[in-house]
Amino acid sequence: MSGRAMPLRTREGATLKNALLVFMGRAVRLTTLLAALVLFSFLLVSRSPIDPVQAYVGADMNLVSPEQRQQIEDYWGLDDPTPTRIARWTSAILRGDFGTSMIYRRPVLDIIKERFLASMLLMMTAWLLSGLIGMGLGLLAGAWSGRAPDRMVRWYCFIIASTPAFWLAILMLIVFSVWLGWAPIGLAVPVGVEASRVSVFDRLHHLILPALTLSMLGVANIALFTRQKVVEALNSEYALFARAKGESKRSIVLRHVPRNVALPAVTLLFASFSELFGGSVLVETVFTYPGLGQATVQSALRSDVPLLLGTVIFGALFVFTGNLIADAVYLFIDPRIRDARRLKPKELSYGHVE
Repeated sequence: MSGRAMPLRTREGATLKNALLVFMGRAVRLTTLLAALVLFSFLLVSRSPIDPVQAYVGADMNLVSPEQRQQIEDYWGLDDPTPTRIARWTSAILRGDFGTSMIYRRPVLDIIKERFLASMLLMMTAWLLSGLIGMGLGLLAGAWSGRAPDRMVRWYCFIIASTPAFWLAILMLIVFSVWLGWAPIGLAVPVGVEASRVSVFDRLHHLILPALTLSMLGVANIALFTRQKVVEALNSEYALFARAKGESKRSIVLRHVPRNVALPAVTLLFASFSELFGGSVLVETVFTYPGLGQATVQSALRSDVPLLLGTVIFGALFVFTGNLIADAVYLFIDPRIRDARRLKPKELSYGHVE
């Protein structure tokens, strides 16, 4: 060991190399994930008992002759072997062509773009609400551990965590839409109103109940996790030192604890992207909200393979992007992670290199 510090240019080169390796590893993982999801979804739809021709034609199936049915199957390639269909679809995807939806008669990318914007607004609103409410309840429960507020928060979290998403959505719909009349029954805009005449208030009025329902599903895990971290932080050495300096418990909870529980809370918040997307599928179905989740359900029930595979790909990209954002947020919140990624293992152990 020479004890010489690593030159700045060498460190920057090592950092760039490590970042490139991390990026390549993530790209390989994403490609493998998408390939597995597409193959699994394609095989499931191929084995589905639903007749895609009948789903395509609809109620007029009795008027379709055998010759017309054969023409439909030839047009969509339904008679081709599964490997041939997968290869043809993959080749089209590589050219940027996601195909045409069988049930909407429109390009898949146009449907995904339209529906994803609606779902994005719903999911991001629910995500922000679940994060703020969950962390707030976690701080409250941890600060009053063992007392009435803590018991009430845990009681609420345990009930919500064990409640199915569709049942909670139906309950919220019955209470706030049917009984109280505070919210519309469903949809994203009022019925019979032109798109140009729909105001922001109308969209928010239709958005708030589905978003609140979806956020309630993510509050439980975040609140319980934050509570546990708050309890650990209050029993730590730095909290003991702060109390020895004369700081009150309220000052410790508001000034010191959030900084130390922010990183694990952000970890769980961004990891909930997959649960958020899965919950939106059920919530959008119950509220007939015209988002990507409802399109996914319709494509699966009616064997619309192009639309189903397109939504699967964009759903996976949505969750994967959430994980990437989480990694970037880690570096911003905790500089120790950024320094650890820049240094070599021997530098972390000894403070110098060979």
